[in-house]
Amino acid sequence: MKIDIGDFTASNDDPLVLIGGPCALESEEIALEVGRELKRITNELGIGYVFKSSFDKANRSSVESYRGPGLEKGLEILDSVRSELDVPVLTDIHTSEQAQPVSEVVDVIQIPAFLCRQTDLIVEAARTGVPLNIKKGQFLSAEGMTNVVEKAKSKGNEDVMLCERGAMFGYNNLVADMRNLEVMKQTGQPVVFDATHSVQRPGSRGDSTGGNREFAFPLARAATAVGIAGLFMEAHPEPESAKSDSATQIPLEDAEKTLRAVKAIDEQVKN
Repeated sequence: MKIDIGDFTASNDDPLVLIGGPCALESEEIALEVGRELKRITNELGIGYVFKSSFDKANRSSVESYRGPGLEKGLEILDSVRSELDVPVLTDIHTSEQAQPVSEVVDVIQIPAFLCRQTDLIVEAARTGVPLNIKKGQFLSAEGMTNVVEKAKSKGNEDVMLCERGAMFGYNNLVADMRNLEVMKQTGQPVVFDATHSVQRPGSRGDSTGGNREFAFPLARAATAVGIAGLFMEAHPEPESAKSDSATQIPLEDAEKTLRAVKAIDEQVKN
């Protein structure tokens, strides 16, 4: 299965694609800074690039946590990134009503892991005809994603990517099972590995999620060695001061080193 996004193709056999950007939309300036640098790097390496950021983080640990600028302002920023940088963009939705307005701005709609079994949400997203990136829930087996794909395809949308982002390993911990990548590839859909959410420690800080960003790079290399369509990776100019996922986003300055390494692995695997 091949999915056309912008001027490149995402499939498990084609060159690796990057989905990347700051976790939450904090400002247009930060979005453009991150997007511009990731575009520079991916252009040099010949990697297809999709900018990612969220207008609303609706599943934060605390009611006091920063969620984002909201739908209207968030779509304005995403549209600005899309037009100014000339890159496809991706964002996630949390309610069925958001599907249509979001589809008018973005190139890929993402279904969050916690919501991957929400039938109405997936069906409405699929109805837009926009390609989907559906994250596998931390609670769900890789085999269970077959039903998720069927929900989307029931509305005629074949352009579905499946994203691995770790599985619950006891409380406040995740483990990345690389077997899941192979299992989800059996659906015939492009498979993406989320390197930064896979190293989260959910709720480990009490009122927020912690994590270990130092493991994102080795996990990205391991997943790429399986032979996948894309890598999902969040980056920030100053991760420690990020308003969301401060423990897991990689420093923007480290992105080039990471992408050069996974590019080399991807070429070896697919050649």
